Amino acid sequence: MNETLDYFIYKGDRIELKVISHKKNNLEPIIFLHEGLGSVSLWKDWPLKVALATKRDAIIYSRIGMGNSSPLKDKRKINYMHVEAIEILPKIIKFLNINNPILFGHSDGASIALIYAGSGFNSKALILEAPHVFVEEISIQGAKYAKKMWNNNNLKDKLQKYHSDVDGAFNGWCNAWTSKGFKKWNIEEFLSNITVPTMLIQGKNDEYGTMKQVNIIENKISGISNKLEIDKCGHSPHVDYPDLITKKIIYFINNFLC
Repeated sequence: MNETLDYFIYKGDRIELKVISHKKNNLEPIIFLHEGLGSVSLWKDWPLKVALATKRDAIIYSRIGMGNSSPLKDKRKINYMHVEAIEILPKIIKFLNINNPILFGHSDGASIALIYAGSGFNSKALILEAPHVFVEEISIQGAKYAKKMWNNNNLKDKLQKYHSDVDGAFNGWCNAWTSKGFKKWNIEEFLSNITVPTMLIQGKNDEYGTMKQVNIIENKISGISNKLEIDKCGHSPHVDYPDLITKKIIYFINNFLC
Protein backbone atom coordinates (compact mmCIF):
# COMPACT_ATOMS: atom_id res chain seq x y z
CA MET A 1 0.00 0.00 0.00
CA ASN A 2 1.12 3.52 -0.76
CA GLU A 3 -0.14 6.60 1.13
CA THR A 4 0.27 10.12 -0.25
CA LEU A 5 -0.85 13.47 1.19
CA ASP A 6 -1.57 16.39 -1.11
CA TYR A 7 -3.72 19.51 -1.36
CA PHE A 8 -6.40 20.42 -3.87
CA ILE A 9 -6.96 24.13 -4.47
CA TYR A 10 -10.54 25.39 -4.70
CA LYS A 11 -11.03 29.13 -5.23
CA GLY A 12 -7.82 29.85 -3.35
CA ASP A 13 -8.59 27.48 -0.46
CA ARG A 14 -6.45 24.42 0.24
CA ILE A 15 -8.26 21.09 0.69
CA GLU A 16 -6.31 18.40 2.53
CA LEU A 17 -6.29 15.24 0.41
CA LYS A 18 -5.00 11.76 1.22
CA VAL A 19 -4.79 8.82 -1.19
CA ILE A 20 -4.25 5.20 -0.13
CA SER A 21 -3.43 3.19 -3.23
CA HIS A 22 -2.65 -0.34 -4.34
CA LYS A 23 -0.21 -1.10 -7.14
CA LYS A 24 -1.86 -1.79 -10.50
CA ASN A 25 -5.43 -1.46 -9.23
CA ASN A 26 -8.20 -0.89 -11.76
CA LEU A 27 -11.14 -1.23 -9.35
CA GLU A 28 -13.28 1.79 -8.63
CA PRO A 29 -11.87 3.64 -5.59
CA ILE A 30 -13.77 4.49 -2.43
CA ILE A 31 -14.05 8.17 -1.51
CA PHE A 32 -14.62 8.82 2.20
CA LEU A 33 -16.80 11.81 3.07
CA HIS A 34 -16.49 12.67 6.75
CA GLU A 35 -19.07 13.67 9.35
CA GLY A 36 -19.85 17.25 10.37
CA LEU A 37 -16.91 17.45 12.78
CA GLY A 38 -14.67 15.04 10.89
CA SER A 39 -11.39 15.31 9.00
CA VAL A 40 -8.77 13.16 7.30
CA SER A 41 -7.10 12.33 10.62
CA LEU A 42 -10.34 11.73 12.53
CA TRP A 43 -11.07 8.75 10.27
CA LYS A 44 -7.95 7.22 11.91
CA ASP A 45 -7.20 3.79 10.32
CA TRP A 46 -10.72 3.12 9.01
CA PRO A 47 -10.09 4.00 5.33
CA LEU A 48 -6.94 1.86 5.33
CA LYS A 49 -8.87 -1.04 6.87
CA VAL A 50 -11.54 -0.80 4.17
CA ALA A 51 -8.97 -0.37 1.40
CA LEU A 52 -7.17 -3.54 2.47
CA ALA A 53 -10.38 -5.53 2.89
CA THR A 54 -11.90 -4.50 -0.46
CA LYS A 55 -8.59 -4.27 -2.38
CA ARG A 56 -9.67 -0.83 -3.58
CA ASP A 57 -7.93 2.52 -3.35
CA ALA A 58 -9.21 4.95 -0.73
CA ILE A 59 -9.43 8.73 -1.05
CA ILE A 60 -9.99 10.91 1.99
CA TYR A 61 -10.22 14.68 2.22
CA SER A 62 -11.03 17.34 4.81
CA ARG A 63 -13.67 19.82 3.77
CA ILE A 64 -12.81 23.52 3.91
CA GLY A 65 -12.79 24.63 7.55
CA MET A 66 -11.91 21.14 8.78
CA GLY A 67 -8.72 19.20 9.45
CA ASN A 68 -5.70 20.82 7.81
CA SER A 69 -7.72 22.41 5.03
CA SER A 70 -8.03 26.18 4.86
CA PRO A 71 -10.14 27.74 7.63
CA LEU A 72 -13.59 29.09 6.87
CA LYS A 73 -13.66 32.71 5.74
CA ASP A 74 -17.35 33.14 6.57
CA LYS A 75 -19.96 31.27 8.59
CA ARG A 76 -21.42 28.15 7.01
CA LYS A 77 -24.63 28.70 5.11
CA ILE A 78 -27.55 26.32 5.35
CA ASN A 79 -26.82 24.94 1.88
CA TYR A 80 -23.19 24.05 2.66
CA MET A 81 -23.75 20.36 1.91
CA HIS A 82 -25.29 21.23 -1.47
CA VAL A 83 -22.24 23.36 -2.34
CA GLU A 84 -19.92 20.51 -1.33
CA ALA A 85 -21.82 17.91 -3.35
CA ILE A 86 -22.48 19.90 -6.51
CA GLU A 87 -19.46 22.22 -6.77
CA ILE A 88 -16.47 20.92 -4.80
CA LEU A 89 -16.67 17.11 -4.82
CA PRO A 90 -17.04 16.83 -8.63
CA LYS A 91 -13.93 19.00 -9.07
CA ILE A 92 -11.92 16.80 -6.68
CA ILE A 93 -13.05 13.69 -8.54
CA LYS A 94 -12.06 15.26 -11.87
CA PHE A 95 -8.70 16.33 -10.42
CA LEU A 96 -8.02 12.72 -9.42
CA ASN A 97 -9.14 11.45 -12.83
CA ILE A 98 -11.79 9.16 -11.34
CA ASN A 99 -14.79 8.10 -13.40
CA ASN A 100 -17.08 6.07 -11.17
CA PRO A 101 -16.25 6.16 -7.46
CA ILE A 102 -17.90 4.39 -4.57
CA LEU A 103 -18.86 7.04 -2.02
CA PHE A 104 -18.67 6.18 1.68
CA GLY A 105 -20.39 8.99 3.54
CA HIS A 106 -20.79 9.40 7.29
CA SER A 107 -23.52 11.72 8.66
CA ASP A 108 -23.06 15.06 6.80
CA GLY A 109 -20.83 13.15 4.38
CA ALA A 110 -23.65 10.68 3.68
CA SER A 111 -26.00 13.57 2.92
CA ILE A 112 -23.40 15.04 0.58
CA ALA A 113 -23.14 11.67 -1.19
CA LEU A 114 -26.94 11.61 -1.66
CA ILE A 115 -27.03 15.12 -3.11
CA TYR A 116 -24.09 14.29 -5.40
CA ALA A 117 -25.65 11.08 -6.76
CA GLY A 118 -29.12 12.63 -6.90
CA SER A 119 -27.77 15.51 -9.00
CA GLY A 120 -26.71 13.17 -11.81
CA PHE A 121 -22.99 12.85 -11.11
CA ASN A 122 -21.41 9.45 -11.74
CA SER A 123 -20.90 6.94 -8.95
CA LYS A 124 -20.64 3.17 -8.76
CA ALA A 125 -22.42 2.82 -5.42
CA LEU A 126 -23.18 4.62 -2.17
CA ILE A 127 -22.37 3.42 1.35
CA LEU A 128 -24.22 5.69 3.77
CA GLU A 129 -23.60 5.67 7.51
CA ALA A 130 -26.01 7.65 9.72
CA PRO A 131 -27.33 9.74 6.80
CA HIS A 132 -29.62 12.77 7.16
CA VAL A 133 -32.28 13.72 4.61
CA PHE A 134 -34.33 15.99 6.87
CA VAL A 135 -33.89 17.57 10.30
CA GLU A 136 -35.29 15.75 13.32
CA GLU A 137 -35.63 17.22 16.79
CA ILE A 138 -33.08 14.68 18.02
CA SER A 139 -30.59 16.14 15.53
CA ILE A 140 -31.01 19.65 16.91
CA GLN A 141 -30.81 18.46 20.50
CA GLY A 142 -27.67 16.47 19.66
CA ALA A 143 -26.00 19.60 18.26
CA LYS A 144 -27.06 21.62 21.30
CA TYR A 145 -25.61 18.98 23.62
CA ALA A 146 -22.38 19.08 21.62
CA LYS A 147 -22.31 22.85 22.18
CA LYS A 148 -22.70 22.28 25.92
CA MET A 149 -19.81 19.83 25.87
CA TRP A 150 -17.80 22.34 23.86
CA ASN A 151 -18.39 25.10 26.39
CA ASN A 152 -17.18 22.76 29.13
CA ASN A 153 -14.00 22.23 27.06
CA ASN A 154 -14.42 18.44 26.99
CA LEU A 155 -15.21 18.27 23.28
CA LYS A 156 -12.71 20.94 22.31
CA ASP A 157 -9.93 18.99 23.99
CA LYS A 158 -10.89 15.86 22.04
CA LEU A 159 -11.09 17.62 18.66
CA GLN A 160 -8.02 19.83 19.03
CA LYS A 161 -5.60 17.37 17.44
CA TYR A 162 -7.81 16.75 14.40
CA HIS A 163 -8.32 20.36 13.25
CA SER A 164 -5.84 23.18 12.75
CA ASP A 165 -8.67 25.68 13.40
CA VAL A 166 -10.73 23.75 15.94
CA ASP A 167 -12.92 26.73 16.91
CA GLY A 168 -13.86 27.42 13.30
CA ALA A 169 -14.47 23.73 12.61
CA PHE A 170 -16.86 23.31 15.52
CA ASN A 171 -18.69 26.61 15.29
CA GLY A 172 -19.13 26.33 11.52
CA TRP A 173 -20.96 23.02 11.97
CA CYS A 174 -22.83 23.70 15.21
CA ASN A 175 -24.08 27.18 14.31
CA ALA A 176 -25.49 25.90 11.02
CA TRP A 177 -27.30 22.95 12.60
CA THR A 178 -28.78 24.98 15.46
CA SER A 179 -29.89 27.94 13.33
CA LYS A 180 -33.62 28.57 12.88
CA GLY A 181 -33.45 28.25 9.12
CA PHE A 182 -31.85 24.82 9.24
CA LYS A 183 -35.03 23.24 10.58
CA LYS A 184 -36.40 23.40 7.01
CA TRP A 185 -33.35 21.71 5.47
CA ASN A 186 -34.48 18.70 3.43
CA ILE A 187 -32.89 16.74 0.56
CA GLU A 188 -35.62 14.17 -0.16
CA GLU A 189 -36.04 15.67 -3.64
CA PHE A 190 -32.75 14.07 -4.70
CA LEU A 191 -33.63 10.51 -3.69
CA SER A 192 -35.72 9.38 -6.66
CA ASN A 193 -32.82 10.23 -9.00
CA ILE A 194 -30.49 7.78 -7.26
CA THR A 195 -30.22 4.57 -9.29
CA VAL A 196 -26.95 3.07 -8.02
CA PRO A 197 -26.78 0.32 -5.36
CA THR A 198 -26.97 1.88 -1.91
CA MET A 199 -25.93 0.46 1.45
CA LEU A 200 -27.60 2.05 4.50
CA ILE A 201 -26.03 1.77 7.95
CA GLN A 202 -27.77 3.07 11.06
CA GLY A 203 -27.19 2.63 14.78
CA LYS A 204 -30.41 2.35 16.73
CA ASN A 205 -28.97 4.50 19.52
CA ASP A 206 -27.76 7.30 17.25
CA GLU A 207 -27.86 10.56 19.18
CA TYR A 208 -28.31 12.62 16.00
CA GLY A 209 -30.98 10.71 14.06
CA THR A 210 -33.47 7.85 13.98
CA MET A 211 -34.33 4.95 11.69
CA LYS A 212 -36.76 7.29 9.89
CA GLN A 213 -33.82 8.65 7.91
CA VAL A 214 -32.71 5.36 6.36
CA ASN A 215 -36.30 4.15 5.93
CA ILE A 216 -37.15 7.19 3.80
CA ILE A 217 -34.02 6.71 1.71
CA GLU A 218 -34.78 3.02 1.22
CA ASN A 219 -38.34 3.79 0.10
CA LYS A 220 -37.57 6.69 -2.22
CA ILE A 221 -34.38 5.82 -4.09
CA SER A 222 -34.74 4.15 -7.47
CA GLY A 223 -31.82 1.74 -7.11
CA ILE A 224 -31.49 -1.39 -5.02
CA SER A 225 -30.64 -0.99 -1.34
CA ASN A 226 -29.12 -3.03 1.46
CA LYS A 227 -29.99 -1.84 4.98
CA LEU A 228 -28.08 -2.61 8.16
CA GLU A 229 -29.65 -1.70 11.53
CA ILE A 230 -27.38 -2.15 14.55
CA ASP A 231 -28.53 -2.51 18.15
CA LYS A 232 -26.58 -0.80 20.94
CA CYS A 233 -24.85 1.44 18.43
CA GLY A 234 -24.51 5.22 18.27
CA HIS A 235 -23.69 7.75 15.55
CA SER A 236 -20.47 6.07 14.35
CA PRO A 237 -21.04 2.37 13.60
CA HIS A 238 -17.60 2.03 11.97
CA VAL A 239 -16.08 3.04 15.32
CA ASP A 240 -18.38 0.90 17.48
CA TYR A 241 -18.36 -2.22 15.26
CA PRO A 242 -15.49 -1.94 12.73
CA ASP A 243 -15.21 -5.66 11.98
CA LEU A 244 -18.95 -6.07 11.42
CA ILE A 245 -19.14 -3.04 9.14
CA THR A 246 -16.12 -4.21 7.16
CA LYS A 247 -17.68 -7.64 6.58
CA LYS A 248 -21.00 -6.08 5.53
CA ILE A 249 -19.24 -3.73 3.10
CA ILE A 250 -17.45 -6.66 1.47
CA TYR A 251 -20.77 -8.52 1.20
CA PHE A 252 -22.45 -5.46 -0.31
CA ILE A 253 -19.73 -4.91 -2.90
CA ASN A 254 -19.57 -8.59 -3.86
CA ASN A 255 -23.34 -9.08 -4.13
CA PHE A 256 -24.86 -5.73 -5.17
CA LEU A 257 -22.28 -4.22 -7.54
CA CYS A 258 -22.14 -5.41 -11.13
